[in-house]
Amino acid sequence: MRIVILGAGQAAASMAARLRAKGHDGPLTVIGDEAAAPYQRPPLSKAYLLGEMALDRLTLRGPEWWTDQRIDLRTGERALSIDRAARTVTTDAGVHEYDALALALGAAPRRLPAAMGGDLPGTHVIRNLADVDALAPAMQAGRNLVVIGGGYIGLEAAAVARKLGLNVTLIEAAPRILGRVAAPETADMIRDLHRAHGVQILEGTGIAAIEGTDRATGVHLTDGRGIPADIVIQGIGVLPETALAGAAGLALDDGIATDAQGRTSDPAIWAAGDCASFATQAGRMRLESVGNAIDMAECVADNMLGADRDYAPKPWFWSDQFDAKLQIAGIGAGHDRIVTRAGQGDHAGSVWYFRDGRLIAVDALNDARAYMIGKRLIEAGRSPDPDAIPSAPDLKVLL
Repeated sequence: MRIVILGAGQAAASMAARLRAKGHDGPLTVIGDEAAAPYQRPPLSKAYLLGEMALDRLTLRGPEWWTDQRIDLRTGERALSIDRAARTVTTDAGVHEYDALALALGAAPRRLPAAMGGDLPGTHVIRNLADVDALAPAMQAGRNLVVIGGGYIGLEAAAVARKLGLNVTLIEAAPRILGRVAAPETADMIRDLHRAHGVQILEGTGIAAIEGTDRATGVHLTDGRGIPADIVIQGIGVLPETALAGAAGLALDDGIATDAQGRTSDPAIWAAGDCASFATQAGRMRLESVGNAIDMAECVADNMLGADRDYAPKPWFWSDQFDAKLQIAGIGAGHDRIVTRAGQGDHAGSVWYFRDGRLIAVDALNDARAYMIGKRLIEAGRSPDPDAIPSAPDLKVLL
């Protein structure tokens, strides 16, 4: 069986490794449009941007591994179209035949429209190696940075910039930061952390335009204020890469729609990672995380080889900001009760999400013990008494 994987990120690398580990001995091709071999993305906005991690430490597998595994890794090659009837993929370098095709195309950063200055020189996004390589030389102490968007990418970039000595203003159009992904209690801890490090955070504040002619010089707000900027980072979310799938006539639904096993509307084509939305008992879901990229890719690899296994996500995430680590287990959407617990030291604590008396998620800032115990409880389907969490002398009693 000839297998082709489009995309060369975490999901693609994990899928290729799993296919070989599970005994697939046929032709296996991985095609990605970036020049670099598959690498870790999370450190890009943190250690790599700070200059604390070199490219060779980002790389997921060395060149000898791809050779030893007899995987044809094709970097710098862009897929142009999929012919489902002929079972071929056309790229800017030729045509590839497949018996099974996997789409691990990831997601692309949103940008403000060009009419609002979203494409001016001096404006940046953070998604891939080229983005950060373009941004890093501009991150010089004393410069003014405006970050648009109070999600994790924007907050991580703001933290790095402050550590490098820049003056940072972060602007969030919604009433508060992390409005889509975390409870107000978690947002409060993160906001306090950033303000303690000198980040100016403006919430409930819209962007009228990025100002400048030849390059960005500031940001004009909807309330009439102007914020000077030498650099602007747009951290306003991502969109799943669906253009190739849509042009091929595959079903789309907040991403490339798959069944519970990762199969698209064409039984010869699969999808995994940030680009894929998958069916669950609770409805359709799409997760943007390293954990999902690895776990779903491995499940799809198994199913390509006949495992007939539904994907059961066990969501976990993390974010490093300044010297603090936020760790998240589960998904808090739909919660009806929040319980908080103080941690030890500054900027430490945990937020526990419940729905109908069931523990569904935990956010832990500088509290690895709360994260690990919460994660174990969620994965075991066990729920502690919410009233016991704040005052428990040792969280192990919850187990």
